Amino acid sequence: MIHLPHDDNTCGWYNALPKQPKQALLTGAQKADYVVLGAGFAGLAMARRLAEHAPNARIALIDAQRIGEGASGRNSGFVIDLPHKFSLEHPDPAHKQRLLSLNRFAIDQLASLVAKYNIDCQWSAAGKYQGAVGARGEAYLDHFEHLMTDLGEPFEHVTGTDLAKVLGTNYYSRAIYTPGGYLVQPAALACGLGANLPKNIEVFEHSPIVRLEKEQGGWLLQGEHGSIKTPQLLLGTSIFTREFGFLKNRLLPVMTFASWTRPLNDKEMQQYTGLLDWGLTPADHAGTTLRMTADRRIIIRNTYQHVAKYGNSISDKLRQEIQNDHRKVFLARYPQLVDVPFTHSWGGTYAISRNFTNFFGQLDDGVFASACDNGVGVAWGTVSGTLLADYVMGATSQSLDDIQQVTGMPSLNPPEPLLGLGVKSRIKLAKWQSRSEI
Repeated sequence: MIHLPHDDNTCGWYNALPKQPKQALLTGAQKADYVVLGAGFAGLAMARRLAEHAPNARIALIDAQRIGEGASGRNSGFVIDLPHKFSLEHPDPAHKQRLLSLNRFAIDQLASLVAKYNIDCQWSAAGKYQGAVGARGEAYLDHFEHLMTDLGEPFEHVTGTDLAKVLGTNYYSRAIYTPGGYLVQPAALACGLGANLPKNIEVFEHSPIVRLEKEQGGWLLQGEHGSIKTPQLLLGTSIFTREFGFLKNRLLPVMTFASWTRPLNDKEMQQYTGLLDWGLTPADHAGTTLRMTADRRIIIRNTYQHVAKYGNSISDKLRQEIQNDHRKVFLARYPQLVDVPFTHSWGGTYAISRNFTNFFGQLDDGVFASACDNGVGVAWGTVSGTLLADYVMGATSQSLDDIQQVTGMPSLNPPEPLLGLGVKSRIKLAKWQSRSEI
């Protein structure tokens, strides 16, 4: 049985968009030269690059949901250039430089597409703040400074009134600002990329694949209302790759949650006192991500859950508890905005691996995948999707060499129920340890 995403329908990013034009459903018995499964940032990049290599081929891009509704449209909207979290602690400097180069490859590619197609997605070279609340966060921030010095990348300290002038709150003790990251409205970016694909790409939305079968000469993808056969299948399915029998027991499904406000009015902006269009990630990884969007919304993101059955693992009661926790976090930072409500709260599922390794390459005859973004989906999805298409088409480049150097096989997980118990215990411990930074 293939488990589908079952995402909530309350993602603020997607609900803030104008109504999107409908795409076709997968119906009948069809054939394609290439099928890309999953229309997130990885799948969109795969399909685009395949079309550039093979402009006369029939390319099908299939998703169980609408473009922008899934995980790619549910993140916090950071496009990060630096090696992220545990990747920044890798002992090999060359490994980190390769990651840096790959992430910047993705940023350059996305910036070019946003400009070329005039995609309205709040694309902004705003950089990123790494923030600490108290002593625990400051210890992590000191470690981050050491890692940045070793990496040789620019950064600056922001403290006191200078930090409060940006964030509109005195809640944080200090931060480190890095200039290379971008901010974006992720659902708008995904939809804009999907609306401007090459003409030989056919998009099928709301077309979940419920069975995948190997046949002579290729693969048969069976949907709810139709099927499609292809000799070449590219998977941009992240955590859902395991649902098709690949990388089983190697990927961990984790959901994180966000809430945002309506746009602040002029009076509330005066009470807020900070700037627009910035993003802060926590120095302590289990802390709170905070953003002020270009259209005056404040976003709170924290809380992690192990979700073996994705959205079906989250009850309405738990969603409400998480929103209540978000509200406490919001008011601790912005008590002056007590009358500003949240309009949306949502979750998004992503894949991590126990050894923090991304998969890139061939899984079976005619099946290729980029899977397990380890929480950095916009940049990694874009560059890995692009380069996977290059790999399938036999192209060569330094970037392709780099991505093969920094990827590998995610390690095996313990069997259930030990896995679920272990992950849930680890998440609870991290939340307790990081309570002063949340």
